Amino acid sequence: MTAPATAKQDLGLPAIYLHLLAELLASIGIDEKALLVKVGLDPTRLNSLDLRVSQAQANEFVTGAVIESGEPGLGILLARELKLPLHGALGTAVMSSRSLTDVMNLVTRFLTLRAPYLSVSHRQNEDQALFVITSELDAGALNQFVLDAVLYGFASMGEQLTGATVTGAKILRRGPEPAHFHRFRDAIPLTVEFSAAHDAIVIPTRELDSGIRFSNEQLAAASEAQCEVALNELTRDAGFSSKVRRVIETSHPFPPKLARVAGTLYVSDRTLKRRLQDESISFQTLVDGVRLQRARELLAKTSMNLGQIADALGYADAANFTRAFKRWTGQSPSRFRALSLCQ
Repeated sequence: MTAPATAKQDLGLPAIYLHLLAELLASIGIDEKALLVKVGLDPTRLNSLDLRVSQAQANEFVTGAVIESGEPGLGILLARELKLPLHGALGTAVMSSRSLTDVMNLVTRFLTLRAPYLSVSHRQNEDQALFVITSELDAGALNQFVLDAVLYGFASMGEQLTGATVTGAKILRRGPEPAHFHRFRDAIPLTVEFSAAHDAIVIPTRELDSGIRFSNEQLAAASEAQCEVALNELTRDAGFSSKVRRVIETSHPFPPKLARVAGTLYVSDRTLKRRLQDESISFQTLVDGVRLQRARELLAKTSMNLGQIADALGYADAANFTRAFKRWTGQSPSRFRALSLCQ
């Protein structure tokens, strides 16, 4: 396992982005499922706008993806696939904004929801606005991947929002031009300048009032409010137990062993237990919480029988699962399913 990247808080990377990366790998002939399983991720759980993957696992998967594919430009390729609805409430708020000024204000405020390792600062003069992207990650595959996806994703986002390339806008990148970049330059709709002082998006001031073709004032207000709630929940839910839960939620096989989760988070078994105890929760309680959530989803949304659900949740048989579900909810799985069908 590669060394962990450094961050003040591990708020996790939205699982949907790794799902899209896995699809990219499959399209170029890479066995993406084997690579996901190798780092302990469940391929069937990543196609979600709600789940987040721990930084350690995201880093290991992206590093493995670059090595297996031999393609250092995976972040640029992903940027082409980042349609605005995939960004959850932030994508909706951006799409329904009035102008590019409103869009960039939203991104500056809420980028943490989608790229928790990055922050945006805004500088503006009479001629241009400079939106500087700063990363808290150490140099490495995940850092390059996230920066590429976000910066070049902005380029396609402008076209999606206004219907045309934002005139005079450009992308600044720190460091020299990578050897692989020439293969992608013509596909990026904005000028890209390397050896700059910052990683940044530059937009001419005159373009900031450009209207958004999907503008909807009521939807914009409602979506921004959802972003505020989500940001408060995400930053409040940043304890060690949250990191453990994120690993459990996306783990393959399920349920994961404590030792596997500890290894993923680069701590000893003893340290994991102690840190959870400090937050007045146990590893088994977290596992059971995820099991209950999955059980409800499978009972309400699938036709799987109780034996199949028990197997998916790591129980020896349907009887063991039924006893556990009754203990959690006070009702049998069959009763829960019947009530769900009536709603």
